[in-house]
Amino acid sequence: MAEHKHGSMNIEAQEKAFTGFIKASTYVSIAAIVVLIFLALFNS
Repeated sequence: MAEHKHGSMNIEAQEKAFTGFIKASTYVSIAAIVVLIFLALFNS
């Protein structure tokens, strides 16, 4: 088998995917909070 060296793997694609996931999660959370505030203000 090939020799494994810790920290030598290219993880650029994983870092981009994780950053995108965090951004999407943040936007969804903010949207949910805005909707809840809207519902609370207008007694829906």
